[in-house]
Amino acid sequence: LYNKNSYPPYAGGGGFIMDGPLAKRLHKTSETLELYPIDDVFLGMCLEVLKVSPVGHKGFKTFGIVKNKNSKMNKEPCFFRSMLVVHKLLPPELLQMWDLV
Repeated sequence: LYNKNSYPPYAGGGGFIMDGPLAKRLHKTSETLELYPIDDVFLGMCLEVLKVSPVGHKGFKTFGIVKNKNSKMNKEPCFFRSMLVVHKLLPPELLQMWDLV
């Protein structure tokens, strides 16, 4: 389905941040490309057309977070303070995190 050797840089699913003008430009660009079945990659394809490169941020924990189950730090709001997107938490863990924050 994809005619290049590798995908363009793209933002991994789960979350990303962009300003309004870029969102509008992405919308217009998306209408000029053939839809690709992997949404993350399709976003990267649109960004490539716009000559915009995604930038990583340490607050996006798309592969989960490392927690020491015996650490008191996991029960401190500051442990979660710098996180913007967190994957791989079970529903009870999410509720606990939000109660702390």
